[in-house]
Amino acid sequence: MESKQERKQAKILGCPVDLLDFDGALNLTYKNVEEKAGMQIVTINPEMTEIARKNAEFHNILNNADLVIPDGVGIKIALKIKGINRQNIPGIEFSKKLIEYCAQNGYSIALLGAKEEILQKAKENLIKEFENLNICYARNGYFTESEEDKIKSEMQEANPCVAFFALGAPKQEILISKFKKDMPSTVFIGVGGSFDVWSGVVQRAPELYQKLGLEWLYRTIKEPKRFKRIFPALPMFLIRVIIESVFHKKG
Repeated sequence: MESKQERKQAKILGCPVDLLDFDGALNLTYKNVEEKAGMQIVTINPEMTEIARKNAEFHNILNNADLVIPDGVGIKIALKIKGINRQNIPGIEFSKKLIEYCAQNGYSIALLGAKEEILQKAKENLIKEFENLNICYARNGYFTESEEDKIKSEMQEANPCVAFFALGAPKQEILISKFKKDMPSTVFIGVGGSFDVWSGVVQRAPELYQKLGLEWLYRTIKEPKRFKRIFPALPMFLIRVIIESVFHKKG
């Protein structure tokens, strides 16, 4: 795997973003799966930079992750403000490609997160979609901190090549960083609400919204309660990025 020195990264409000395109990020991940090298992949969005600003543990995890991909138009715009043109890498598409690769090459996967019925439906749909997919471990996301060690032991025994954690940020990233210490050959990725989509309970935005990077807008129209979460968070994020860029240029 690339060393820290060789990685091409940008910093967005103190958080790293790897400057790889979709295929480059996938190929790096495939290589780590093949070599049983293990890694923590973070799919970063503006909300996560805000969490990192207030949560030192989470900020440290982001800075020590093995791959941080730009998930969301907000990060793409932030990079553009810094003069960097990079494509958005939707975490849900990246994860689906990784699952397809595992199914085709005989690598096992684990699923952790969501409600039990959503988890089971997601599992069922993935097995239907990808022939020969080996889901060696699946557990819902409703557990207490005291149960974490038991879950880690169960997952260690199952020994997945890739583990998908759908617990939301920062919980999924913090838990991955704990599990990774005892599972050094597993590739971990936090996938947020992806199990909801894979189960069919939540529909992805139409392709036009996806291509324009406006999935967040479609989801906000469908779920107006999300509006409070996005505004003023997204505009404030971009204002902070602009201020950071101006001061960086002056410096």
